[in-house]
Amino acid sequence: MTVKHEDKAFFDQEMAGVRPLKSEDPLTQQSRRGKPEPGTLYRRSAAQRPVQGDDNFLTTGFVEFVHPQEELSFKRGGIQNGVFHTLQRGGYKIEATLDLHLMSVEEARVEVFRFVHDCIRYEVRTALINHGKGARGKDNQAMIKSYVARWLPQFNEVMAFHSAQGFHGGTGALYVLLRKSEKAKDRAREKLGLTSVKPDSLLK
Repeated sequence: MTVKHEDKAFFDQEMAGVRPLKSEDPLTQQSRRGKPEPGTLYRRSAAQRPVQGDDNFLTTGFVEFVHPQEELSFKRGGIQNGVFHTLQRGGYKIEATLDLHLMSVEEARVEVFRFVHDCIRYEVRTALINHGKGARGKDNQAMIKSYVARWLPQFNEVMAFHSAQGFHGGTGALYVLLRKSEKAKDRAREKLGLTSVKPDSLLK
């Protein structure tokens, strides 16, 4: 189709001064709205991540921040007070340690998930997680500490945890008590002479 010279001239005249829309990059748009909190940035990125094939059930949504110096404590029903008090004072041997210093929330999420499952696999009963306090951050928010406090109760195998004694990191670390495995329970019964013969074994 041929465009007449008069039509083109009229079109050019009407469009004079018009400029195509220019898309701003996300950083420019963000600077206009003001800098968001670190937790907001992380939740946005977490919401955009694909979840296919991810068996890590630890949540990454909104978290209630705890104070950097706050003492954390958690105990499931059925845990004897004496056992919990021993955990509180660091009376159990530390069998495994995880250090989360300088990690992002996502990195910590992956490492905590892996660490707890490794502890379960190797029958670790008492572990230490160094999450730090976050007091040196610009926002003075204990982000990793806050997420760890939320994540650990999501494991059915985590029976209790409590902020560590000063010689183990104080409020920048946690003692974690894990459920005893069935194999460990069987060995304990054997030591106490409580192992019983299964009825079906008598038929063999």
